[in-house]
Amino acid sequence: MDKIVRTGGRGTSRRVEDKESDNWTGDEYKKIAQKRKEDASDVYVSTGRGTGRVKYGDIPETSGRPSGKGKRLTTGRGTGSRKEE
Repeated sequence: MDKIVRTGGRGTSRRVEDKESDNWTGDEYKKIAQKRKEDASDVYVSTGRGTGRVKYGDIPETSGRPSGKGKRLTTGRGTGSRKEE
């Protein structure tokens, strides 16, 4: 493990600690997010600018990002465009 320096207070104290593994991205984060969703499955979440609500467990899983193939993209300062291939 690597060592990192943590500052405390308003930058007046310093301590050296072991660096923990990163769990904010990738498969590790997916597992944490799934467990968090299961724990809060019966909690209501606001939708539509606060006009509606749905249970957190009823929100479907996402399966990635849709392809942008064939769409037009603006370039520069909005003056040009090109087609995504």
